[in-house]
Amino acid sequence: MSGAKTFYVTTPIYYVNDKPHIGHAYTTLACDVLARFKRLDGYDVKFLTGTDEHGQKVEKSAEVAGISPQALADKNSANFRELAARLNCSNDDFIRTTEKRHVAAVQALWTKLVESGDIYLGHYEGWYSVRDEAFYGEDELVAGPNGRKLAPTGAPVEWVKEPSYFFRLSAWQDKLLEWYDANPDCVAPQSRRNEVISFVKGGLQDLSVSRTSFKWGIPVPGDDAHVMYVWLDALTNYITAVGYPDQGGDYARYWPADLHMVGKDIVRFHAVYWPAFLMAAGLKPATRVFAHGWWTNEGQKISKSVGNVIDPLELIEKYGLDQVRYFMLREVPFGNDGDYSHRAMVMRMNSELANDYGNLAQRVLSMIGKNCGNAVPVHGEFNDDDREMLDAAHGLLHKLRDAMDRQVFHEGLEALWVVIRAANGYVDRQAPWTLKKTDPARMGTVLWVLAETIRNLALLTQAFMPDSSAKLLDQLAVTERSLDRCGSHHALKPGTPLPVPQGVFPRFVEEQPE
Repeated sequence: MSGAKTFYVTTPIYYVNDKPHIGHAYTTLACDVLARFKRLDGYDVKFLTGTDEHGQKVEKSAEVAGISPQALADKNSANFRELAARLNCSNDDFIRTTEKRHVAAVQALWTKLVESGDIYLGHYEGWYSVRDEAFYGEDELVAGPNGRKLAPTGAPVEWVKEPSYFFRLSAWQDKLLEWYDANPDCVAPQSRRNEVISFVKGGLQDLSVSRTSFKWGIPVPGDDAHVMYVWLDALTNYITAVGYPDQGGDYARYWPADLHMVGKDIVRFHAVYWPAFLMAAGLKPATRVFAHGWWTNEGQKISKSVGNVIDPLELIEKYGLDQVRYFMLREVPFGNDGDYSHRAMVMRMNSELANDYGNLAQRVLSMIGKNCGNAVPVHGEFNDDDREMLDAAHGLLHKLRDAMDRQVFHEGLEALWVVIRAANGYVDRQAPWTLKKTDPARMGTVLWVLAETIRNLALLTQAFMPDSSAKLLDQLAVTERSLDRCGSHHALKPGTPLPVPQGVFPRFVEEQPE
């Protein structure tokens, strides 16, 4: 695809100390929908996900499990690889921070930061949270039970004193503020941008970027007593995957990344530390960081201790893959926190997928099968109602492009559903079953308008629900499926033979206890 516009999208790399949960699935899925949409829209896409495998937490967990840190990383990394496959994600690469290519990239970046004078040796004394792999200032701590100090995330902290290399983060305060100013869309949504700018304006301390109290990490070049701070190591994955330190090839083709998609808890690392590391190394920061919200379960905060962690693989098993993909990006304005509930899931599946979209396709294609000899109907002149219906369907692509570029997936889906609801209204008004007796030629026109509307909808739902959309396009005998086929120039050809229609979105029926 030489000469095509490029689009590089990344998930955060997931920490191997844990099992995949709904939050991991959410981020990966959002990136997959974007990657699929951009590919269909003619872009040369690179979509990266992977696992973050170093640090004290992994070392401690491996010790408890009685296995080596590498064995723990291998086992848990495989779970995240499986999650991406089960979600039907189209990632082009899966990176692990224990790979040779990554070690080489991180050590090259470190060397660059030393050469630029941005890393120096000192000693660290302060509060550190093993769980968050993060350092906190006294003013950021909160009081826990029995007067214990806790990180703002609620994680325990310990006082740490050890030799450490530091990154001169304080030197980058003004340059970061200038960068946010020059790039108003570089951190989104607006609430996260405000939070990041306020944090930077509050003054930046130099950042400890090495540890000597454990060994499971990438050694500091020239000083094996130190391993690199896990966040410097982890963030570098985004350039490792495009071939850094080689700045030709994929690096030249895809960097800077168009979008780092992250959860709101790690926005500071991606929108403060990472751009500062890159600028200090003479590299361009990513174009945009989008931080989405968190899920609750039936109104309750999700936690392992409560035992209400949502396993995305169980959801797929219970409701179906495309149904889960749809629900997760439809239910909540992307960027806000959202609540998962069985009731909400069934509502979306039955009222929107089965009744609105599925029923529209099923009844239109069945009428065509019965009354038009299993072929695309012949149409006559269009009246105002027909033209309005076709204009709405043919005008969807630019609305979807805009929603995707702003990562407001819910708005994109709502634009599609406005047309789906309009099409159901059009069927009821035009009543093709009555026209069959009174005006068969007019019936053909109405059914053609509806089939053409469904063609455009199915092209545009491909990124969200790939399998279901493919089935709909098969039933319309549509083989050209890129988004440049949307609109009137590639409309259905009357007389094209069609297969026997099949339902695509079954209703969810509760199993009755025996």
